[in-house]
Amino acid sequence: MSLRQKLLAEGLGTALLLAVIVGSGIMAQRLANGNEALMLLANSTATGAGLLVLSAALSPVSGAHFNPLVSLMMCVRGDLAWTALPGYVIVQFVGAVLGVFATHVMFGRPILEIATKVRPGWPLAWSELIATFGLLLVIHHTSLKRPESLPAAVGGYIAAAYWFTSSTSFANPAVALARAFTDTFTGISPGNLPAYVAGECAGALLFLIYLRGLTWRAAS
Repeated sequence: MSLRQKLLAEGLGTALLLAVIVGSGIMAQRLANGNEALMLLANSTATGAGLLVLSAALSPVSGAHFNPLVSLMMCVRGDLAWTALPGYVIVQFVGAVLGVFATHVMFGRPILEIATKVRPGWPLAWSELIATFGLLLVIHHTSLKRPESLPAAVGGYIAAAYWFTSSTSFANPAVALARAFTDTFTGISPGNLPAYVAGECAGALLFLIYLRGLTWRAAS
């Protein structure tokens, strides 16, 4: 598989993932009559299912990372060439934003919006650290021991993390940035974005330290 084909699959998959996240959020807003628990249930269920099928479909092509931090982990593990990382990160960010724009068109909204939904406070950034660490942990161990179960494991983890984290588990800088461009249920105010991304990057760093510790123990 050529790098161009991998990047195309990665960008398209990330765009479709954002269509699932944002589109299901808009649909939930329209149908749930203001019941936020019901909106979150619809959004989390659709996102988990969407991740499962997108991962299953595109894993053989690009690895179906859809997340710059997952791609970074794969480089550290030696499963993705470092020279491919910039391309993966670019198409993930671009694909995520384009996925939001395409979803707005589907629902008759302005293509470009700026989110006004405020998600403040350090507990949410801490939640993003936990959510990201957990996501990388699930991907790492499942891909090594039971790779055929990875799509279901990732989809199930994200669906659950919507509920056990106060941040509703973005766990992905590309997703977080793209959600700043939708003024809907799934949006995040740009002013809150740095804290979310900082939490996600800290979670990834913590996982890489954990991964290094595993390597040291295996070598000793």
